[in-house]
Amino acid sequence: MLEDKNTQKTSLAELGEFGLINHITQYFKIENSSTVKGIGDDAAVLDASEKQTLVTTDLLIEGVHFDLSYMPLKHLGYKAVMVNLSDVYAMNGFAEQITVSIAVSNRFPLEAIEELYAGIQLACNTYNVDLVGGDTTSSTKGILISVTAIGKVEKEDVVYRNTAKETDLIVVSGDLGAAYLGLQVLEREKQVFKVDPNNQPDLDNYTYLIERQLKPEARKDIAGILKELEVKPTSMIDISDGLSSELFHICTQSKVGCKVYEEKLPLDPQVISTCEEFELDSTMVALSGGEDYELLFTVPIAAFDKIKDNPNFSIIGHITAENQGLNLVTRANQEIELKAQGWNALKNE
Repeated sequence: MLEDKNTQKTSLAELGEFGLINHITQYFKIENSSTVKGIGDDAAVLDASEKQTLVTTDLLIEGVHFDLSYMPLKHLGYKAVMVNLSDVYAMNGFAEQITVSIAVSNRFPLEAIEELYAGIQLACNTYNVDLVGGDTTSSTKGILISVTAIGKVEKEDVVYRNTAKETDLIVVSGDLGAAYLGLQVLEREKQVFKVDPNNQPDLDNYTYLIERQLKPEARKDIAGILKELEVKPTSMIDISDGLSSELFHICTQSKVGCKVYEEKLPLDPQVISTCEEFELDSTMVALSGGEDYELLFTVPIAAFDKIKDNPNFSIIGHITAENQGLNLVTRANQEIELKAQGWNALKNE
């Protein structure tokens, strides 16, 4: 769409709400046996089971959560699904269905909505989830996307935020800070483009960072890896708002403290080099960046030998008594108080 300015644009008003729904959902296929009835009736019908049901929802608003000047619509659709699937995986469960509701202004033609839903469909196919419903309506400004994910978990496998125990190890999957830096790179290039629209950005040195921002992947694999290792987390949360903020959630709800070691924070080489270029502190980026969609969890100290050499995980600290507070142990072996400086959904920038 962005490359060819002369492609035909179809007004959404020509299709109407039901015509639009039929058009954008015609290629979605049902994959899960728990989906009895998907799109096409007053409500979806899902098969009840002995497992517990997980439900989570997120609302993404143009100008608050994403900027279409550098976020392709296909990537936006994909990311909107990932945001929700990540919450299901953070409960140690698996996702089976999603609903998607959108509000769009008349500046978006049908072809733009097709791009958005192409990303949603790719996410559904990749993560084996079914689109089973949603809603479409008009917006006076921009685009809003609300996704609800529905999942299942065995009763004995569900993991909450409020069950971390003293001496537990603190573990993260993957690496931290890349998504935040990807956003900084994209924002910088946006400002350059405003000054010189003919400038062609050279983003070869930031490919990993930009991918982590525009096309994050939810950690569907972690529950299976932990089960193979015969390790059940004592608490778990996904890293959407920044590591320090997520640690605050776990510690506050579990009534414990923590120590996190700066030297143990997992950083990709592109994160380190780009922090140097932007004159940013890599530790602060890892702690407060957000949108990594990795999983942060605690495990009993007895699981150390099972976790320590697994390439998917980094042990970054341990849980302490509540009266010890939340602390970062620096490379110089100094303790400083952790602050929750991640994303604040209700703060107007």
